[in-house]
Amino acid sequence: MTAALDELREAARLHPNDAARALRHGEALLDAEHLPQAIAEFQRALRLDHENVPARLALGRAWLAAGEPDKALEQFRRLGGVDDEIARAEAMRAQARSDAGYVRHLFDQFAADYDARMLSELGYRAPAILRELMALVAPLRSRLEILDLGCGTGLSGQAFRPLARRLDGIDLSPAMIDKARRRGVYDDLRVGDIERIAGEGVYDQLLAADTLVYLGDLATMFAGAARLLRSDGLFLFTVESHSGEGFALGPKRRWRHAESYLRGAAAEAGFAVSGFLACVPRHEGGQPVEGFAVALEKRCA
Repeated sequence: MTAALDELREAARLHPNDAARALRHGEALLDAEHLPQAIAEFQRALRLDHENVPARLALGRAWLAAGEPDKALEQFRRLGGVDDEIARAEAMRAQARSDAGYVRHLFDQFAADYDARMLSELGYRAPAILRELMALVAPLRSRLEILDLGCGTGLSGQAFRPLARRLDGIDLSPAMIDKARRRGVYDDLRVGDIERIAGEGVYDQLLAADTLVYLGDLATMFAGAARLLRSDGLFLFTVESHSGEGFALGPKRRWRHAESYLRGAAAEAGFAVSGFLACVPRHEGGQPVEGFAVALEKRCA
C-alpha cells in the first residue's frame, strides 16, 4: 500500500492539473485512512473539473467519514441518485452526540501540538480540577484500577497515576493514543469508542476530562460506566454547563449539560452524586468556559 500510495502521490505532483490523478490519489489516501489529505485531493480534483461526479461523490463520502454531515450534504445535493447517501448524512446530523468520525478527525489533526495548545492557549485545567475533586470526595483511596475515557495525550493519566495500581486509557484518535503511549504513564491503551466498552466490574474508577462534551445524551455512557465499575466505584468527569434544561449543542460543536439533567441521568444509571462543583475547565477566545466537575459513586447492588 505504501509503495502504491507513493507512486500515486508522485504522479499527482508531476501532473498538478490532472483531475483524474488527483481523484485516484485521494482515493488511495482515503483507503490508507489519511482523511484530511484525501479531502484536500478530492477538493483539488473538483477545482480542476467542476463536473467531476466521482470526485464530488468521493468528497461527500469523505466528509461523512470525518463526521461532517452538513459538508457531505452540500456535495450530495449537487448530485442525482444518491438518496441513500443523503439519508446517511441526515441521520448523522440528527444524532444526540458528536459523530465518532468527526471526533477522530478533529483530534488526529490536533495531536501534534495538543498539549501546548490546551495548556498555554486554552488554560486547560480539567485533569487538575478532577484531581482536586478526588481529594475532596475520596481522599484516602489509592492503589486503584482506573480507566481514562477519552484519554487524549495522557494529561489526566499523568495527574492520576500516583493513585493508580493500574491505569488504562481509551480514545477515538490513533494519533492521540500514540502521544499518550509516549508519555509512559498507562499500562494499556486502545483506540475505541467510549460508548461501546464492554466489561463488568472491571475498574475502581473512571475518568472523563473534557470528554463528555462530545456526547449529548449521556444515558448510554452512564449505563456503560455503571457496568464497568465495581461497587462503590467512582466516575469523575467534567462537562460544560447548560443554563436551560437537558443538553444542547454549543457554537463550538461541544455539548453542554444542565445540572438537573446530569443528576437525573446519574440516578437513572444507579449512581449517587458524591461531588458536584461549578468550575472553569478551559478558556475559549480568552473567555472562561463555565462547567461542572462531577463525582458519581456506584451504588451497592
